[in-house]
Amino acid sequence: MEAIVQYPYGAWEQKCYYQKHMLMGIGSAALLMVLIIVSVWLYRVITYEDVGGTTRPIHITIAQLGQPPSFSSKLPQPAIAKPDIVMKKVGIPTPVADEEIADEDVVIATQDELKEIAAPAIAAMADQSQELVIDIPEEDQIPASNVFVAVERQPVQIREEQPKYPVLALAGGFTAKVTIEAYVGKDGKVKKAQAVKCTRLNMGFEEAAIAAAYLCEYSPAIQNGNPVAVWIAYTVQFTLVR
Repeated sequence: MEAIVQYPYGAWEQKCYYQKHMLMGIGSAALLMVLIIVSVWLYRVITYEDVGGTTRPIHITIAQLGQPPSFSSKLPQPAIAKPDIVMKKVGIPTPVADEEIADEDVVIATQDELKEIAAPAIAAMADQSQELVIDIPEEDQIPASNVFVAVERQPVQIREEQPKYPVLALAGGFTAKVTIEAYVGKDGKVKKAQAVKCTRLNMGFEEAAIAAAYLCEYSPAIQNGNPVAVWIAYTVQFTLVR
């Protein structure tokens, strides 16, 4: 039977060789870093190109600089190209026949006369014995419904027109309330009507109420004993009769 020989290896051997191995590793890494830096430097030196060439400083004295510019002097104006102006040729008048001579009675109108022809004054169009009346459509004179007009007595309805029930709403059994604003003129007739509120839209209730509003008649509003035109508001109730 052969005997097994064991060679002791422990902390003592590690202490003897670890410093040597560590120095070898650090030295190898440092040498590799130096080689990389030297290689990059050599590459830049080899590939360097002097584009601008060597520049030499130029030394001049104060006397060579010349006189400084004056603050009071004006800056030179930029040169502007002159337009080519074609001069009219002056010629000798050529005689013509009598038939070709222009009418001597022709007078060239002035600027003021041309304006008067284009837009004649109103006073010139109206005769002195006649009264000038400018007709403005009554619809253009209707104010907005929110404009306040003071009256002593509001319009009173003297003829009521019942609105027609919309066919679609009648077939479906729908009801609604429509608020109408009507402009009653001085003659008691409705000049304008509009629906401002409706509880059921797009069923024809607004159109029916507006159409009936134009057929109603009123005694006009009174202010200082004179009739005045005002806006009034009322509600139309559409109900089904069972």
